[in-house]
Amino acid sequence: MITKEYLVFLDRATLIADLRIPAFDHAWIEHPNCAPEEAAELLWRASIAITNKVPITRAVLEACPKLRLIAVAATGTNNVDLDACRERGVAVCNIRGYAQHTVPEHVFMLLLALRRNLLAWRASLQQDVWQKAEQFCLFDHEIHDLQGSTLGLIGYGSVGVGVEHLARAFGMQVLIAERKGAAEVRPGRVAFDEVLARADQISLHTPLTETTRGLIGAREFGLMKRNAVLINTARGGVVDEAALVSALKTRRIAGAGFDVLSVEPPSQGNPLLALNLPNFLLTPHVAWSSREAMQTLADQLMDNIEAFVRGEERNRVV
Repeated sequence: MITKEYLVFLDRATLIADLRIPAFDHAWIEHPNCAPEEAAELLWRASIAITNKVPITRAVLEACPKLRLIAVAATGTNNVDLDACRERGVAVCNIRGYAQHTVPEHVFMLLLALRRNLLAWRASLQQDVWQKAEQFCLFDHEIHDLQGSTLGLIGYGSVGVGVEHLARAFGMQVLIAERKGAAEVRPGRVAFDEVLARADQISLHTPLTETTRGLIGAREFGLMKRNAVLINTARGGVVDEAALVSALKTRRIAGAGFDVLSVEPPSQGNPLLALNLPNFLLTPHVAWSSREAMQTLADQLMDNIEAFVRGEERNRVV
C-alpha cells in the first residue's frame, strides 16, 4: 500500500501562482521546464505527475510504472496519451472553469480592436496623418459596432458561456453551433455551416482532438461572410493556418484575432508570425493567464490531487 506520494511538476514555470502544500504525506520535486525527451527520466520515481504542456506519451508511461495520476495543469489534455493511460490504469484529471472570465475578456479585446480598426488608426497617427488633416477627425478606416451584430460560438463550455454573457451585454445576437457534421441539431443550437454563413464574428472554444483538428479550413472560410472576423483562443491546430493566411490576404474574411499557434513556442517559425496586416492580431497564448485565473487554476490543481489521494474522482478525464 502506498503511504507516501511522490509528486513531480514537469513545468512549474508555466504557472505564476502560489501552490499550497498537499494535505498528505509526500515528496515534492518541481522543474521550471522540461524538454519532451526528459519526461521519462524525471518521472521514473513519481506516483503523481503534474504537467501543463509537457507531453506524456505511451513511451513515457511505459518507462514510469509507478505513475498513478497525471494531473494536467490546464483544461486541454491533448498532450497526454489518454488511451495508453486507460490501458495502464493511470488516472488523468484536468482543470475546469478557471478561465470563464479571463478568456472571454481577451476575446472581446481582440474583437473590439479588430472591429474598430485599432492597429490601422495607430499606424495613421504614427504616420502623422491626423496631424496633417484639415478637419477634426479621420475617416480613413472603417469602424463597426458590436451592438446588433451576430456572434457565432463554436464550442460551448464554461469559456463559451462566458463569451456569450459578454456578447449579450454588448447587445449582440448569439448563435451556438452544433457539432460539425452532426446528423441532428439539438435544441438551442444552430447547424455548424449555418453559423459560419450567418455570423459577423466567430469565436472558437473547442479542445484540440482528432475530430476538431483542422475544423476551420478553406471550405469553412468559403462559407463565411466577407465582413466576418474569426477569433481563436482555443488551440492552434483547430484552424488550418495556411488557409487562414489565404483568407486574410484575399479579403475572403475581414479579419482574425488569434492567441494560439499550431506549434508553441513557434521556434521554427510560423506563417502567422510574418502576417503583418492591420486586420490580424496575434498574442502569445496569454488569454488564460491573468493572475486571478492562474491562482484559481493552482487551487483547483491541488484540489484534484488531494481528492485523488482520498480515493475520490474529481475532474477526471480517465
